[in-house]
Amino acid sequence: MRATAVGPGHRRALSAAATTMAACLLAGCSSGGGGAEGEPALGLVANNPDTVSLSFPVDAYTDSEADNRRMELVQDRITSECMARYGFQYAGSAGSLEQLPAGTAEDRHRYRYGIADPAYAARYGYDKRAGAGPRAKPARPELSDSALVVLKGLNPGESVGSRPDAASDEEAAQTDSGISVGGKPVPPGGCGREGYRKLYAPTKDSVDLLFAFGLSTQAFDRAKNDSRVRDVTAKWSACMAEAGYAGIETPYDVVEKLGLTEDKGGARAVAAAVKDVACKREVNLVGVSAAVETAYQNRLVEEHAETLALYKKQRDARFKLAASMS
Repeated sequence: MRATAVGPGHRRALSAAATTMAACLLAGCSSGGGGAEGEPALGLVANNPDTVSLSFPVDAYTDSEADNRRMELVQDRITSECMARYGFQYAGSAGSLEQLPAGTAEDRHRYRYGIADPAYAARYGYDKRAGAGPRAKPARPELSDSALVVLKGLNPGESVGSRPDAASDEEAAQTDSGISVGGKPVPPGGCGREGYRKLYAPTKDSVDLLFAFGLSTQAFDRAKNDSRVRDVTAKWSACMAEAGYAGIETPYDVVEKLGLTEDKGGARAVAAAVKDVACKREVNLVGVSAAVETAYQNRLVEEHAETLALYKKQRDARFKLAASMS
């Protein structure tokens, strides 16, 4: 699979994609059923596992938040080196490699099945932002028109797509952007795209960066439509109805159905979240859902083993490059 073209927003667009997936999980997005192979057999079904302990097969091919942060910094460094070839300074928006966060256990699946932590629910309700302010980033320096031409690979007034681009760094070497600055040809898509290509798409056989992300989404969608997940979700819904929260079909509907969108951390939200988590634990919703999703992921990993092996090889090369720039 070829690398997906990513514009000057490069790594930030990928962070947005991860956010979109999280939102999709919470909203219950769907793109299909369980597939023609039928429902897979389950392995161990853990009893009310903490979300921090959840581990899925596709996790081995997806970056943690710490990995994302590190790659963002390295991509900015590569972009900055490209800009320096034309005499421009570019600090990017991520800061220096020394600003990496200290390593901690990451709960990357915290909200996969809605709120699941009793202590968090009792304190914050459905407010996922509580206790975690935005990551501070240095302000971007103002860039001259010439510097913006080099960064974006576009002359003033031109729109994205109006000039030749390249899906990989290998192709970029043979692609003329039609723009020169200081007598030097600007890479197709500018230094922003060069930073992305050198890190994520160095060769024509580079696997789409979002390939593993797509498999995870497919597995989630298929699991959500699996009879065992539908059954445990129906039991959760009945538990919620008995507690006075009738008409809520899935854990992804609670905030909207109860009108909590503008007050996710208030008293009503906390009360609902506490009961929500209690009902999940009563029926083991997280344990069953995770087991079913794992089974679908195993099936997809086996089906796409060759592409995933290539992706892992290329991912290891990215990490090696990142380490060399630390």
